[in-house]
Amino acid sequence: MKKMINKPENIVEEMVSGMLKAYPEYLGRVEDLPVIVRKDKKVGKTALISGGGSGHEPSHAGFVGYGMLDGAVAGEVFTSPSADKVYEAIKAVNSGAGVLLIIKNYSGDVMNFEMAAEMAAMEEIEVKKIVVDDDIAVENSTYTVGRRGIAGTVLVHKMVGAAAEKGYSLGELEALGNKVIGRTKTLGMALEPCMVPTTGKLSFELADDEVEIGLGIHGEPGTHREKIQPADVHVDHILEKIFKESDLKENDEVAVLINGLGETTLMELFIINNRVAQVLEEKNIKVVDTIVGNYMTSLDMGGFSITLTKLDNEMKELLKAKADTPAFKRF
Repeated sequence: MKKMINKPENIVEEMVSGMLKAYPEYLGRVEDLPVIVRKDKKVGKTALISGGGSGHEPSHAGFVGYGMLDGAVAGEVFTSPSADKVYEAIKAVNSGAGVLLIIKNYSGDVMNFEMAAEMAAMEEIEVKKIVVDDDIAVENSTYTVGRRGIAGTVLVHKMVGAAAEKGYSLGELEALGNKVIGRTKTLGMALEPCMVPTTGKLSFELADDEVEIGLGIHGEPGTHREKIQPADVHVDHILEKIFKESDLKENDEVAVLINGLGETTLMELFIINNRVAQVLEEKNIKVVDTIVGNYMTSLDMGGFSITLTKLDNEMKELLKAKADTPAFKRF
């Protein structure tokens, strides 16, 4: 599998540099660090930071901008950013109202972001955190204690980011974030492994006629492998699992995220969404918003995930609120 890179050790720096050159009106950076910050820093606003290993683009730097994140920290490929880089991000985005860290539930991310929060506390910067654990596939995995954080993180960014823009306090954002996380369930499947550019190796092996249900965004094992079937069959299975994990019932309202992992085409994602919409209509569950595309990828992995978030009136308003970032826009 061919890759358009130069030296493997320069991947993240060159990616960050290229992103900044593509979106100079949106993004700045902390000098010499893979820390991307919002260009138009808003004074007096509670700031939001997310991040993690590179390879999940456009997550997370693509969501830096109005109505979403104030900063994103990029680690090496599939590797948590160090605590000192997160600490520099906290200092860069803080404007006096505190900083909320949005962390995907991976042991390295949680540890390093928490260490950074402790460092910031010594500078008298108030920091709180929320930990996204929307993946219903497995309880514990290679890199986690508890459930993993995956594509549902994007909906957390959107709703919590809109609330921060409206002036919610740090404590209010923490409470809102935990509410959104508790109402968000995701399950995905892999069709093909990804090629890790730093090693030149595939992340796992999968037979041509196999898929893996619940495989993680770094290639962590899922629940099981099975023979590939028509799209509707796999969608029905995934939705059945999500319904069992949620308290969705007739007349509830949801946000739907059909997320590609990097290789799967939009044609396929729309076919998947077609079946999701049919099933939800049959259950008399109203779709308030549908988002289809590559938002939390795994390099060039073949596959997708389905996220459902049960909405209340507050969350509906925040979901529809304006956002203007390189990778997500609502007007």
